[in-house]
Amino acid sequence: MTDRLVIFDTTLRDGEQSPGAAMTRDEKVRIARQLEKMRVDVIEAGFAAASNGDFESVRAVAETVKDSTVCSLARANEKDIARAGEAIRPANAGRIHTFIATSPIHMEKKLRMTPDQVVEQAVRAIGWARQFTDDVEFSAEDAGRSELDFLCRVFDEVIKAGAKTINVPDTVGYSMPDQYAGLIRSLIERVPNADKVVWSVHCHNDLGLAVANSLAAVRAGARQVECTVNGLGERAGNAAMEELVMAIRTRSDVFPVTTRIDTTQIVPASKLVSQITGYPVQPNKAIVGANAFAHESGIHQDGVLKHRETYEIMRAEDVGWTTNRLTLGKLSGRNAFRARMQDLGVVFESEEQLNAAFARFKELADKKQEIFDEDLQALMSDEVVTPEQEHYKLLSLRVCSETGEVPSAGITLSVGGAEHKAEANGSGPVDGAFKAIESIAQSGAALLLYSVNAITGGTDAQGEVTVRLTKGDRVVNGQGADTDIIIASAKAYINALNRLESSGLRVDPQGEGV
Repeated sequence: MTDRLVIFDTTLRDGEQSPGAAMTRDEKVRIARQLEKMRVDVIEAGFAAASNGDFESVRAVAETVKDSTVCSLARANEKDIARAGEAIRPANAGRIHTFIATSPIHMEKKLRMTPDQVVEQAVRAIGWARQFTDDVEFSAEDAGRSELDFLCRVFDEVIKAGAKTINVPDTVGYSMPDQYAGLIRSLIERVPNADKVVWSVHCHNDLGLAVANSLAAVRAGARQVECTVNGLGERAGNAAMEELVMAIRTRSDVFPVTTRIDTTQIVPASKLVSQITGYPVQPNKAIVGANAFAHESGIHQDGVLKHRETYEIMRAEDVGWTTNRLTLGKLSGRNAFRARMQDLGVVFESEEQLNAAFARFKELADKKQEIFDEDLQALMSDEVVTPEQEHYKLLSLRVCSETGEVPSAGITLSVGGAEHKAEANGSGPVDGAFKAIESIAQSGAALLLYSVNAITGGTDAQGEVTVRLTKGDRVVNGQGADTDIIIASAKAYINALNRLESSGLRVDPQGEGV
């Protein structure tokens, strides 16, 4: 007999806390659709009380997703919980996830509350949450550094109050696998009515042990794991969902649990999250890295050719590695284009949005002989802000780069509808283009990151550029894609400037969480 392991994905909440990874409402909905397609059990859509934008994002996901439970995080106070409850109201199945810190250092230094006050507040929070839903999850923030006796006391009280899921987070990534497993095992043995709730774990990767700790906890009795696509998240990130799911599936002899995840959707989800957040996946990343199923050594190649299982413990097709070549071309119609984009999780809200994307597709089809799913997803890079938020728009770009000469760039931008031109020299054509843009924008932003990735193979591949800018306490990513890498770079910089300009985007996610 095997138990069901609940997969709780927090890419849209904890993953968004990665610097510059804040997502728009529409981007969150796209990812949520893919998570639902992958059959994720619980989607934590955000922290509804953090901002109006976050509230609208959670509500939009709740309105869209039908097959997964939609969850909102909330601190253990009545205002946060009411906001979360309102945001998840449209969901077929909604959950409120409330938390309070329980470690001595957090209670004394951050909360400035006594242990008795923390217990009282936790119980009150469960009562407030149950006014909106019976599906309430409670987390003891920094449980990994909390005292066992106090954890038992808090969990006993919140279970009595009606919590259905108890989360034991390793908030700062401090635990070791055997130590963490021992904690989970002790809690299940010592807490009254432990068999009436689902025990959950949420591990951070500060010491590179998030997946190992989560798997150790599953063997100790945890039946929910909280994770993110690509291991995205605050600081060093969270436990990577794809690694957890495939470890459990591949080593069914070790783990007495199964998941309902459609593993063929793992790679598409990874690529979508990477494209939207601007966080590229390292080539040697387990499961979803470009080299995950590549064999360079002659001995390995010979072995795989003779019998795949000599060096491969999983099939690439099982996690979604397929040749995603599109049969559409420049003669294809809008309906075929719309249908394929829907397969990729992109739903156009208006004919104008469809027409704009279709025009970009036609332009791309004139440049490339083969178009892949990744190319189609990159088409949406130019639409991470709505037309009304597009304060800056690229009209034309000219660059000159010659051996022995100083590179230069000339650019024409539309700024609030007015045309502006500028020229600048730089250490290279990209540097010149950025300086020319800044001479017009005068944003005062600092460039934190410039990253280029080829979307597909071949010399005609689109380049996808990520630009990360910071100004004050705001950090934003901008993306741009084009077969001309200089144009893609300019698009990405302008895209980031539009994000800075837009007050409707929450670009500095809340720092609290489990």
